[in-house]
Amino acid sequence: MEKRLLHLLFTLCMLCLPFLFRGSKMRENLVIFFSKGVIATLIDAYVVGTKRIEYPVRPFPKIFKTNIVYDILFFPLLSVIWVKLSYNDSFGKILLKSLLFSVPMSLGQWYLEKYSKLFKWKKWSPLHTFGSVSFTLFTIRGLVGLIKMLDKFKHNQNVT
Repeated sequence: MEKRLLHLLFTLCMLCLPFLFRGSKMRENLVIFFSKGVIATLIDAYVVGTKRIEYPVRPFPKIFKTNIVYDILFFPLLSVIWVKLSYNDSFGKILLKSLLFSVPMSLGQWYLEKYSKLFKWKKWSPLHTFGSVSFTLFTIRGLVGLIKMLDKFKHNQNVT
């Protein structure tokens, strides 16, 4: 069952890729995607290395101790979607929209931890998931804000 879930998640991610990486913001979306992949991989490597979470069923178990489908595809794609949804929002709306991602992610992981072998929490809880998802979403959103500011600065330099 777990391998089927991972294959389904991988397939859904691959189907989403062409739709998320087109248009005028493609460069920003790629920066978001790869940045989130790096952040998620580093955090997950730390969490697994300190034995807070274990992934009994994962792709390439002899090579990776983390679940690379989550770290390199799923979480980065969710971040691209989240930034698209919150791109022009005020801070209050960004906070509210972050809950639309971090709360279901926390509840979903809690459910999967209880009823599957995809991961086992040792020193982890839904609150940890909520905190780490929120932290990475806001880190990526801050990076996008910095990119927007630099683009605006560059545009102003070219105009004068």
